[in-house]
Parts: sequence; structure tokens; C-alpha cells
Amino acid sequence: MDTVDTVVGRRIRARRSALGLSQAELGRAIGVRFQQVQKYESGANRVSASRLWAIAEVLDVHISHFFEGIQAPESGMIDGSDAPIDRLMFLKDRDSVEMVEIYSSLPPAQKRAVLAFVRTMAVDRQLSGEKVPG
Repeated sequence: MDTVDTVVGRRIRARRSALGLSQAELGRAIGVRFQQVQKYESGANRVSASRLWAIAEVLDVHISHFFEGIQAPESGMIDGSDAPIDRLMFLKDRDSVEMVEIYSSLPPAQKRAVLAFVRTMAVDRQLSGEKVPG
């Protein structure tokens, strides 16, 4: 089951990978061994606030980056028994990251066209009875 620690770890891994940094390079930059970075990224070890601040600086993001899009489960507070909802989970997929990067570089008119096309594809899937993740 996912915890906030796991979600934060995935965000660290995604940003580190996007920048082309190895776990060893990130570890050296924040003063830990690569094994500790592995534990942070898997959610096995909780990242302290000061360490997360250092990671954010090395990865050139605001510290809030690691928490954006995380929502409490519908059942209420996150107490370890309910998994948080990660609205940015799709970013763990390299193709999704590439798609977002390409989309971001398009001019507004092309962005609208791409979005309209993708919406049409999603509606077609729904009409065919195929389950659309969401």
C-alpha cells in the first residue's frame, strides 16, 4: 500500500531521473550514500524535512513539488491505513513524462488540438465499453 513516504519517494525518483542524475550523484550532493537514496525513493525510509529541503535544492524544485497533487483518501485522514491518492502517478511512466514535455513545448493552438484529439480517444474508449483509468 502506498503511503505519503512512498509517493514522495516516487517524486524524488522521477525528478532525479528527469535530470539524468544517478542515485549516487544525488546522494553525494545531499551527504548520504546511494543506498539511502534508494530507501528514500522506495519509501522504505522517511525523508526528514531538512533532507527533503536539500533534495529539492539539488533537484531544482520547490519543496512543495513533492506534495502537489496528493489527496487524502475519501475515507478521511491519512493514518497509514488508507493510501493517499496521487494525482500525478502517471509521471512514473517515461512515455507520459515525454508526452508532457512535448505538449508543454507546443504553441497554444496545437495544445488545444492535441487535447481535443486525446479527449476524443477517451470518449471512444468509453463508448466501446473499455475501462478508462481515471
